[in-house]
Amino acid sequence: MVADFVSADYGWLRFPDGKQEAHVLFKAGKGYFTNEDILQQASHAMDILEQHFPNDKHVLLFDNTTTHQKLADDALSATKMPKFTPKEGNNWGVKINVIGADGKPVYEPDGKLLKTTVRMVDGEFSDGTPQEFFFPVGHPRESVFKGMSVILQERGFANAPKLLSQCPKFKCAKGATDCCYRQILYNQPDFVNVKSNLEITCKAHGFQVIFLPKFH
Repeated sequence: MVADFVSADYGWLRFPDGKQEAHVLFKAGKGYFTNEDILQQASHAMDILEQHFPNDKHVLLFDNTTTHQKLADDALSATKMPKFTPKEGNNWGVKINVIGADGKPVYEPDGKLLKTTVRMVDGEFSDGTPQEFFFPVGHPRESVFKGMSVILQERGFANAPKLLSQCPKFKCAKGATDCCYRQILYNQPDFVNVKSNLEITCKAHGFQVIFLPKFH
């Protein structure tokens, strides 16, 4: 597989000295072209553009694929959240693969992927003020995840305890926005505006990203 950058103005993103080029050759079969690979290639491409075209405004265009759209492991996601506060002695976090020093997933002796748990980032109320998703210092359940019910009640949804965590088979009524916990959260500004790793990386360089419509 060849992954490269091309534009109508510059052509393929490489230069005559042969030392600066954005294309990557990847042989499938021993892994995948991961989000980490994409971020590394994009960063290298932006370095080239910043060096040779510092006065231009650059926009990177990508296919709308899950690999390009991957979010940070600790990003907001209503899909992963439990409905209620975990029982005494338990807590909740996002399970992710352990990555070794070589950048590859680590496996247990039985061949299963080694997992670890990270804390999901906090959210924001509609006015932009922070909302802690884990009980604060001094609370009887300090550092324990609140659960969707508590989070929504804090956001003013007093009827939250009466709702389902999600509609059967996640088939919400057409146009519904408050039928279940997950649908409400999916429509909250902080959940709607979660940025992908690629957008975050490019924004840090001062680059804009545009994703194509989904197609096959």
